[in-house]
Amino acid sequence: MAITWTILHLFIYAAMGLYAVAAVLFAAKVRRAAWTVYAAGCAAAAAGWAWRWAVTGHVPLQNLFEVCLTLGALMFPITLFGRRLLDVGAEGADAAIGLLVLFPAGFVFSAEPKMLPPALQSVLFVPHVAAYMFAYVVMAKAGVLAIWTLLVREDRRLRAERDSHAVTCLGFPLLTLGLVLGAVWGKLAWGDYWNWDPKELASLASWLVFLGYLHFRYLYGRRYPRANASLVLLGLVAIVLTLLWVNLARIFGGGLHTYAT
Repeated sequence: MAITWTILHLFIYAAMGLYAVAAVLFAAKVRRAAWTVYAAGCAAAAAGWAWRWAVTGHVPLQNLFEVCLTLGALMFPITLFGRRLLDVGAEGADAAIGLLVLFPAGFVFSAEPKMLPPALQSVLFVPHVAAYMFAYVVMAKAGVLAIWTLLVREDRRLRAERDSHAVTCLGFPLLTLGLVLGAVWGKLAWGDYWNWDPKELASLASWLVFLGYLHFRYLYGRRYPRANASLVLLGLVAIVLTLLWVNLARIFGGGLHTYAT
């Protein structure tokens, strides 16, 4: 693990450090300072994202480095939305998620700028990928709340399960939008709405897991909070596999989405 001394990486490291401090401050219940530091971390990540756009000349959503950078910049707005409109907390956990998703951008994936390949030069590129990026961040928050549901005492379990469900209900339409836009783009690019590509299959699998969760939750409500939480976590695992599919693609023999490596 080596530190890279570029302007972009300095933005990433600054964001990671600020997110780490914010997580500690939230845990210590120093909330005003925590929110300030958390916002500063988001500003650093957003500045890095904007810098990347200026350097490459395209919206930075092409590869795993840019995806991780984007996820890191989106975490704070999702936290703010959850607190203001859904009455869902877990801000310290969100800051930790922001740190976690930025780590590969800072230390693992190559940041070498690349031209946008012809396959991605479509009007659907940004809305399709952006829908998934928002969905993934939201579902990561839902997954943390699901873990909390499994760990907390019984008297706090129902509130944690309620929060996980509220956040999942926000993320599922975004997953659906990403899947639909991908099908339309597939029709335009490859002539079919569905091509049985490994990434298409992984995306569909994660969508079906969350659909199954919502159906189960609709049928049984909050009577089985641990089962509900387990289904949310299963969906999050499917999302992680979808996001990292390029590292597993050799198992499936490649696919139509290999340009995203």
